[in-house]
Amino acid sequence: MGQPRKARKKYNTPPHPWNAERIKEENKLMAKYGLKNKKEIWKADTLVRRYSREARYLLGFSKDQMQAEKLELLGHLARTGVLPEGAALEDILNLTVEDILRRRLQTVVYKKGLARTPKEARMFVVHGHITLNGKKINSPSYVVLKDQEDDIGFYKTSPVAKQIEEYNNNRNKVNVEENAE
Repeated sequence: MGQPRKARKKYNTPPHPWNAERIKEENKLMAKYGLKNKKEIWKADTLVRRYSREARYLLGFSKDQMQAEKLELLGHLARTGVLPEGAALEDILNLTVEDILRRRLQTVVYKKGLARTPKEARMFVVHGHITLNGKKINSPSYVVLKDQEDDIGFYKTSPVAKQIEEYNNNRNKVNVEENAE
């Protein structure tokens, strides 16, 4: 039955621990997305496998049975921004770990320009400088829904907000001067 106070593991480890190719790919992903450890990659990989398994399962059904479940699965993936709105069930089979990692709060904060690096974005989230709809979220792995992206910003009393704003302004001035030359 399990211990109620201890959460069940939410990821599957790789089948072979010393595969050099896999390790290189994981190291690239860790650097690109500023991840703390490989467990975060394994969680995303497990999620991709779960979505693919569900899609293959639904493809085996008859049209009547799969319609409602298909719409539910595609709707979930479209709301989270992993797939576009008009995606087909077969598109789920082409998902990658990077598609999932792009939707993390840490990555969205970096892409919006609220942090200079992915690691800095992680630090801002963990230290409580980032809010979503005015609420602090201190989990960098929080999956940001597509319609929530515009609601991400700095906490109102965060001293970091002013520094990042000045950094972005200076960077924009340099870019404008370079383009003028």
